[in-house]
Amino acid sequence: MGLNISLAPEVIFHIGSFPITNAFFVSIFVTVIVLAVFLLIANRFQTVPTRFQALVEILFEEAFDFVESIIGNREKAKRIFPLVFTMFIFILFANLLTYIPGQAAVTLKTEEGVMPLFRAAMADYGVVFMMTMVSVILMQIVAIAVHGPFGYLGKFFNFKGPLDFFLGLMDIVGEIAKIVSLSFRLFGNIFAGEVLGAVMLFLAPYFIPLPFMFLGLLTAFVQAFVFSVLTLVFISMASTIEEDELVEEASI
Repeated sequence: MGLNISLAPEVIFHIGSFPITNAFFVSIFVTVIVLAVFLLIANRFQTVPTRFQALVEILFEEAFDFVESIIGNREKAKRIFPLVFTMFIFILFANLLTYIPGQAAVTLKTEEGVMPLFRAAMADYGVVFMMTMVSVILMQIVAIAVHGPFGYLGKFFNFKGPLDFFLGLMDIVGEIAKIVSLSFRLFGNIFAGEVLGAVMLFLAPYFIPLPFMFLGLLTAFVQAFVFSVLTLVFISMASTIEEDELVEEASI
């Protein structure tokens, strides 16, 4: 049996004209599991915490303190923490799910042939791109709310001078680069790890792939952390009022 590596996820069935791929199926599966776990934890919280509850509370407190240390404002941290922490947990669970043994044996027989039911959700650029767009659109909404519509547009279309106009155009390029930076970093690392693991298992299916699997586990955590932290930093930057804006407000 040969090694089959596909950049695009396989379509397992359709809902009307909407294709459901194995990577999208895994993302829905992870969403349901994460929601079920956190609802179960929330319903079992007690006034006198158990050891497990105390561990969960410490995890949340440390994560919130980290977000607050980057944002620098507790009220802002309260607003952005749910999104950033949810992104981290979702990406981490989706990445770790691929390391559960026996997934390759679960297949479906379709008109196009036999295909795996499970595929790493973050190895599908469509899933990663949609998460990236949620982050980038939220950044623009925050920037508009903080700077106002005209202040937001003035950042990109500044006609005070040739240099200001050029820097504005560079800001537009920078916003587009955020999409590429966020999405390709996560997708590229997870897909490369999936391919490397498959190749090692195909060539030497016993002990040699173990170091690569441990490296993949580390990458699963690091990439979840990097994506969520970059989203946090970009939103923090969008909500920051620059010195020249403070000077303009003071002069009014």
